[in-house]
Amino acid sequence: IKDNSDLLNKYHRGFFIKGKFLCCSQTCKAAPGCTIWEKYVTLCCTTGYVKPLPPVPQTLQKRRSLPQVLSPDKSVLNVAVAQCNYEPEGNSAIRLVRSSKYYVLQEEDSSCWKVRDLEGNEGFVPSTYLRKLSLKDDEPRENSSVSEQTLAEEQSLAKHDWYAGNISRAQSEQLLCQKVLHILYRLSKKGTVKHYHVHKTPENKYYLAENYCFESIPKLIHYHQHNSDGMVTRLRHAVSTQVNKVPSTASLGKGIWELKREEIVLLRDLGSGRFGVVYLGKWKRQYDVAIKMIKEGTTSEDEFLEEAQTMMKFNHPKLVRLYGVCSKSYPIYLVTEYMPNGCLLSYLRSHGKELQPLQLLEICYDICDAMAFLESCQFIHRDLAAKNCLVDSNLIVKVSDFGMTRYVLDDLYISSLGTKFPVKWSAPEVFRYTKFSSKSDVWAFGILMWEVFTLGKQPYELYDNMQVIEKVSQGYRLYRPQLVSDIIYQIMYNCWHELPEKRPAFYQLLPFFEALKEDNRA
Repeated sequence: IKDNSDLLNKYHRGFFIKGKFLCCSQTCKAAPGCTIWEKYVTLCCTTGYVKPLPPVPQTLQKRRSLPQVLSPDKSVLNVAVAQCNYEPEGNSAIRLVRSSKYYVLQEEDSSCWKVRDLEGNEGFVPSTYLRKLSLKDDEPRENSSVSEQTLAEEQSLAKHDWYAGNISRAQSEQLLCQKVLHILYRLSKKGTVKHYHVHKTPENKYYLAENYCFESIPKLIHYHQHNSDGMVTRLRHAVSTQVNKVPSTASLGKGIWELKREEIVLLRDLGSGRFGVVYLGKWKRQYDVAIKMIKEGTTSEDEFLEEAQTMMKFNHPKLVRLYGVCSKSYPIYLVTEYMPNGCLLSYLRSHGKELQPLQLLEICYDICDAMAFLESCQFIHRDLAAKNCLVDSNLIVKVSDFGMTRYVLDDLYISSLGTKFPVKWSAPEVFRYTKFSSKSDVWAFGILMWEVFTLGKQPYELYDNMQVIEKVSQGYRLYRPQLVSDIIYQIMYNCWHELPEKRPAFYQLLPFFEALKEDNRA
């Protein structure tokens, strides 16, 4: 878009909602923009061959927003806010205080940044303990104050039990239904979820009903906890999703790999996994973590730990975060992000009937998003299935146990030339030639989609492993679940193409899911 004469010299930053733009409160869609378009921005790009995406069906095509542009010539003042407290573990580090601001001085290492606090102290800290706010140093002061005010508001909201953060409408409905289900049963009534939009006046006051305006959202919530004005009832009980966990993007300590065993306390048994028993634990008596106990003789240890150390560097919101290990004595501890709602398979079987089709679609989208990231890192999962995805307190689904299958000594997986694989999720080239790739992960993703839309049914439930190999080799494929539309089943079926090169890549599937989600919302 560089030097495009058709571009207007101004644009609106906000959405047009309720008859006005959110950014500037102008009430006409044809009103001139409120923000100057920076003509001097240089667009950086790389050359190379990229496979074209398959066309999105016309019935699903939606208007796309302009891509973000890079401005390498523009000096930027980077301000970051601490997401949680951090105690330094060396002379080169400084202390972080939750909600405090820091200047980012150096970020060459993605896992560790050099920062300066407001008192002038400098040091290195884990980058993922911080959330960065970019403020252009020559922007008008009022713009900076608005950005800082927005950040401060979000930080203040996060302190309240009723604040659930960035979750979808469908997820919020599911949370509400789960929390109040026992009350509705006791009263023998059916409940419905009602949505209320929090509006903002030109004077920056918040309201649900125009006659009752407040300076902040917490004050608005507090008022409506005692008064129903403008709603069907007052706000009686908060649906809290907060758990005492490490931020999903944070490391335990300064990006360290080996954790101190004495700093981890085991609380209760969460069940058994392929590696051994899984426990809920506390790290430094503060944060909830999951601990997988790797017993001696259950893994090919050296290779397993080497692979796990690579996986620790992966940072994606839809991947369960691996924080580190305790490997100096047995049992080995594998310390990961704690996901309160357990594995997706169990969740589908116990709560699946409460989920709407849009929520099932969002689950598939989230998993596809995570897999597209692994695909871009040229990393293969090898065991993608509903049992290896986990559900957090906000009902967000994340992919777990990626890349570990080859090191598990477990008879549940058929071994061929030393390689193990779960047959019912495996592509033909896996059980024929033990050939793994991102395209074999795509096949498994199609099976996982089938699990999601059948609410946790066992694939090929009438056949054993050897029969499945024979059936799939003859062209047999899973049937279309009742909850699946023709176009979603077509996506599944494309994942099960006999030839790997004919299957879509994960990045090619994402636009279809995005379009389907928009279509379902509409």
